[in-house]
Amino acid sequence: MRTDTPWSTLPARDHLLAGAVDAAGAPVLDVVVPVYNEEKDLEPCVLRLHDHLARTFPYAFRITVADNASTDRTPQVAARLAAGLPRVRSYRLEEKGRGRALRTVWSHSDAPVLAYMDVDLSTDLNALLPLVAPLISGHSDLAIGSRLARSSRVVRGSKREFISRVYNLILRSSLAARFSDAQCGFKAIRREVAQRLLPMVEDTGWFFDTEMLVLAERAGLRIHEVPVDWVDDPDSTVHIVRTATEDLKGVWRVGRALAVGALPLDRLARPFGDDPRDRALSGVPRGLARQLVGFCVVGVLSTLFYLVLYSLFRLGAGPQMANGGALLVSAVANTAANRRLTFGVRGRGGAVRHQAQGLVVFAIGLALTSGSLAALGAASGSPSHGTELAVLIAANLAATVLRFLLFRAWVFPERAFGAPSATTGSAAPASAGRAVDTHHELGNVR
Repeated sequence: MRTDTPWSTLPARDHLLAGAVDAAGAPVLDVVVPVYNEEKDLEPCVLRLHDHLARTFPYAFRITVADNASTDRTPQVAARLAAGLPRVRSYRLEEKGRGRALRTVWSHSDAPVLAYMDVDLSTDLNALLPLVAPLISGHSDLAIGSRLARSSRVVRGSKREFISRVYNLILRSSLAARFSDAQCGFKAIRREVAQRLLPMVEDTGWFFDTEMLVLAERAGLRIHEVPVDWVDDPDSTVHIVRTATEDLKGVWRVGRALAVGALPLDRLARPFGDDPRDRALSGVPRGLARQLVGFCVVGVLSTLFYLVLYSLFRLGAGPQMANGGALLVSAVANTAANRRLTFGVRGRGGAVRHQAQGLVVFAIGLALTSGSLAALGAASGSPSHGTELAVLIAANLAATVLRFLLFRAWVFPERAFGAPSATTGSAAPASAGRAVDTHHELGNVR
């Protein structure tokens, strides 16, 4: 996976001022229409979109036709539209791939808000302003149209409906995605977010959207969803089986990268705007409530895991050996889970040290539980298995309280700004170099 995203501190999500942006000569919105062999539909699409924006959009705009290696007359149609309409331009890529086209144009655009829509205009254009408004106002980082929202009105065949819902179900179950519709060709993103996020997105085809959304959501960026009215295009050239296969390969690749911590998502975590969770409030320990909930959930699951292991190990070993083995295995899993879920530490940096410190905490828990078993054996001689489990539960409760305090104060301490000290790739200080300016003119603009 690509990880060469800029390190510099990101600006706050401020409301964009139309007059200030216009004075600088840049449009507020750049709508990209990626096309491949669309000589028939391209001109009516651009004319209709241009007319709609000119009548209803209160900010300056641009329409960019991104032709990715068309072999028909699409390049000529795009050039004619760019020559005839002042707010339309065309860009030619010599390689196919919708994701490649969007990455290229978005990476070089000077507009603060970037959007794209499919050339068939299946989505009702009245949803365009609600789509980009949260980005213009500074409320959100990305915005997507959703055909699966309750208030959406969709006309399409049962086959495509089934595939879309199954695909989004796969995303929810495998990648824990919470957005409702990954495949709707109607999305927008703020430029400064795209500059940091796009270098992490590896796919250049149809999975590009899904990968971008999953990474953004995992990094804690805000995604706004807009219900859309959508009418299926019966002449769509999308190859459903091939696209579905590539999407599943992408799900596997991204899921594996997330599982091993190969993506520096912490570089994107909460960098935009004023986050109330970062405010220092007297009498309110930062993050304590959330950490307690996460620690309790992990603790309950770890205790159940420990008891199952102890019961299994007890079949072939004495109580002390079974307790030591079960506690060791569950402690490693507990430290890893608390590291990620409770204290929000991502990436591989510091993982070994955290596990070593976790083993010290484990040793303290071992001393408490082993001591409890020894005291029980001395007091009753041959206690029943149920009595052993009851004593171990009580000892583990005492060890759990101590474990949380040690985790919070020693293993995963918070810096002054509230982020875990061992998080790899945290935001660079304000003195760090600014991102390379990519606002130069597109090289192949026609």
